[in-house]
Amino acid sequence: MNLQQLEYIIAVDQFRHFAKAAEKCFVTQPTLSMMIQKLEEEIGVKIFDRSKQPIVPTPEGIEIINRAKIIVGEAKKLKDYAKDLKGQVSGEIFIGIIPTLAPYLLPLFINSFSAKYPELNVHIKELFTDEIINGLKQGDLDIGLLAGPLNEPQLEEIHLFFEEFFVYASKTEKLPKKKYLLPTQIDVNRLLLLEEGHCLRNQVFNLCALKKVDENRSNLYYEAGSIETLVNLVDSNNGITIIPKLATFHLKKHQLLNIREFANPKPVRDICLVTRDSFPRKKIIEFLSNEITSAIPFTMSGGKNNILAVDSI
Repeated sequence: MNLQQLEYIIAVDQFRHFAKAAEKCFVTQPTLSMMIQKLEEEIGVKIFDRSKQPIVPTPEGIEIINRAKIIVGEAKKLKDYAKDLKGQVSGEIFIGIIPTLAPYLLPLFINSFSAKYPELNVHIKELFTDEIINGLKQGDLDIGLLAGPLNEPQLEEIHLFFEEFFVYASKTEKLPKKKYLLPTQIDVNRLLLLEEGHCLRNQVFNLCALKKVDENRSNLYYEAGSIETLVNLVDSNNGITIIPKLATFHLKKHQLLNIREFANPKPVRDICLVTRDSFPRKKIIEFLSNEITSAIPFTMSGGKNNILAVDSI
């Protein structure tokens, strides 16, 4: 078994075609087919079902390919890891970030981070939490920026900061006049949510106990794709939504009047940096974590006793 054989099965999985995979790997199709067959014989697992068109991996082959991606990815990063040991930051990293965090957090740190480490190529993609978890485990991603806790095997979570939740409500909504609101004081029938797939949606469900009243809801049919859309819907059509603190920094002056705070313990989401537990480039993790936390324009006041981390599960 060698790395070249692993690269071949990854290519075939990508193109689902032996000829196209061979072209990508700069070898002849007979050579690629022979090397893959030798690998299958060596490990005793049939990786591809050649009777189907396009070619598909067998169930066992899917697991082998996923493991091959991790091995090949780590091998390619060995040179970068050696540079890390010498204090040099270079090469490439692939970051996945959830959509409810990306437009607010990235502008705070990414330019300064890139300027400090010009030899490091940073690839960033907005993905849902499940997609980031899968990408990390399969080796397609190096780092995830999302809301925890995940409690996922193979992954390591580093707490970055707690981000407070706020109520954003139209002036026509009948809310208590008190400065601080309780989640139970929100009319769930007036609540607007993000579409399926967003962890923020699940956190709002848990915060407002929506699972208990979901069957009785009458008008929660519009599901937005972004926090900005939710805010615009409240502005134009009335209603209520829940937004995280970083989003409030992008509101206009008149929109800030629609913000209401929750009472203690204040609901927050735990923003984490996540990597595979085997990810070797610890210096990059340290530098990136420091860059993010130093760029956050707020701190949680009142101590941990006055906050409530809302799970997304």
